[in-house]
Amino acid sequence: MDFDRVLRMMVDHLAERGRRFALIGGHGLAAYGSPRATLDLDLAVEAQAQGELIEFLEDLGYETLHRSTGYSNHLHEDPSLGRVDFVYVRGETAERLFTGVRTYPGPGGVEVPVPRPEHLAAMKVQAMKNDETRTHQELSDIEFLLSLPEIDHAEVRAYFEKHGLEHRFEEINGS
Repeated sequence: MDFDRVLRMMVDHLAERGRRFALIGGHGLAAYGSPRATLDLDLAVEAQAQGELIEFLEDLGYETLHRSTGYSNHLHEDPSLGRVDFVYVRGETAERLFTGVRTYPGPGGVEVPVPRPEHLAAMKVQAMKNDETRTHQELSDIEFLLSLPEIDHAEVRAYFEKHGLEHRFEEINGS
């Protein structure tokens, strides 16, 4: 996948429409210093953008693999355009997420907003809750985030507790 090209297309589209977004997933983690191989591009986007964003992607030739109120996944037959996944956020969650973003260089040096490490951890806890097969990778990512000096451990613990996964927090935090 040509991450630089795809990210620029998404950033340009969303910015032209004044839509708030943030780089998440493997590239979001890389902004904090944890590079890892990833085969897709993940973005959090305000929920109101979903319809126009999916129309834009389909006009570019992406196939919509899944669409729900909270997520959509898209795949292009051209491997250089690859897979793009979106998490749609609304209301108070959107306000907390987007007001706390920090700007970092993303793939290709494109300046992109990235959520606070606590918010990346929250998304990873949610992913674990939704799909237990992701637990090992998500815990590894959260363990890295917890090693950052500025992270609020109590806030991250609260996300685990919210989903009944406090035992997982204790596993990686040494509590």
